[in-house]
Amino acid sequence: MVRLFVNEPLSPGAPIALDEAQSRYLAAVMRLAVGDRLRLFNGRDGEWAAQVAAVGKRAVSLAVSEQLRPQALGPDLDLVVALVKRARLETIVEKAAELGARRVRPVITERTNADHTRVDRLQTIAREAAEQTGRLDVPEVCEPMKLERLLETWEAGRRLLFCDEAGEAAPALQAVDGPGPWAILIGPEGGFSPRERTGLRALPFASAATLGPRILRADTAAISALTLWQAAVGDWRT
Repeated sequence: MVRLFVNEPLSPGAPIALDEAQSRYLAAVMRLAVGDRLRLFNGRDGEWAAQVAAVGKRAVSLAVSEQLRPQALGPDLDLVVALVKRARLETIVEKAAELGARRVRPVITERTNADHTRVDRLQTIAREAAEQTGRLDVPEVCEPMKLERLLETWEAGRRLLFCDEAGEAAPALQAVDGPGPWAILIGPEGGFSPRERTGLRALPFASAATLGPRILRADTAAISALTLWQAAVGDWRT
């Protein structure tokens, strides 16, 4: 069944007017007609059943019926990832959404090659992944900022799993040694600079970890770290 994220409040009988892109997707791609059913969520009100109420040339409207699932949030997990090439960054955001991250925070490090990205495009990818996976929220994709600045304003109580490609650390499954909130830090393709590595290892809230004996690309490292974290303390255990 088709599943869509909408911004409007969801309640019994609520009318939903879709934007042009979502209307085209339902009418032209999925070929839904009046009376066909689908599921909606907005990150606040849980998941709801709805049906197509009208199909116009450029707009589709829906009618909400009943709630299927109450609102719930996944684990409080941030993925902090250095900006990498567009295709790899898009893969990272998609897989972070599939693997349950609540936020994706792109950062600029000393060896980052890129200094900007299209956050709106990444947010769309996160939304589409959330629709596909069945989760009830969409991970937030934050504006890029310098890693140094992020660490200076670090949220109290949030632990950081620092994936050190140098390999001089405990295995990730051992480094994740308690409940969150957590964040996972993935560096750029060129790795962290010696100054960054020294600074990260000195942080009281950071735990250095290795992802194995091989050097991984950023997208592979992000997927691996998220998977290991979920297996250790995430909602896979429930």
